[in-house]
Amino acid sequence: MLITKPEKKIFVAITGASGSIYAETLVKELLTRVDRIYLCSSLTGKKVLHYELENTDKSFSLKKAMSGKLTEEEKKIIRIFDHGDYFAPCASGTASSDQMVVLPCSMGTLARIATGISSNLIERTADVMLKQKKNLVLCPRETPLNRIHLKNMLELSEMGAHIVPAMPGFYQKPKNIDDLVNFMVGRVLETLGFEHELYTPWAESRL
Repeated sequence: MLITKPEKKIFVAITGASGSIYAETLVKELLTRVDRIYLCSSLTGKKVLHYELENTDKSFSLKKAMSGKLTEEEKKIIRIFDHGDYFAPCASGTASSDQMVVLPCSMGTLARIATGISSNLIERTADVMLKQKKNLVLCPRETPLNRIHLKNMLELSEMGAHIVPAMPGFYQKPKNIDDLVNFMVGRVLETLGFEHELYTPWAESRL
């Protein structure tokens, strides 16, 4: 019997909070680390990413990808699903991804995941990750936070989800926006169990 190496599959969801640039950088980094990326955006998430992201010559463009403009190499790894596609494999525990990231995560999405309301593929997949006890990483981007937001985050944390707010650090002495984005994406990659070189570790000389 031929034993094959299991594929590393990750679901990346984009919702209607600000911070699409984080998702773009994360997907770019994951392209060299995983075998399959399931990519899905909510309706508002699509509107926000088209508003926030510029048409640039970056090595990976989330704006182009979500419009179906993938390179041949990207097509080998990325599968794009509509937010209403409940027939996608990740909607079932029998074919779920290994890990899931919602980046950025809106407060509405956070609330619906916390209460088990699966109104789209993103929320259903998050529900699957929780019931299968797999790694679910939620990256809220909101300020200030009210009691409802905090309560939902605590509820999800107690269920096993990782709450990784989009809060860039400044002790790395960032010089531009890319440095701030890389810091946040690096923290997400660490939560997913991946090594990276997006920033220098704290007190590296003493490691």
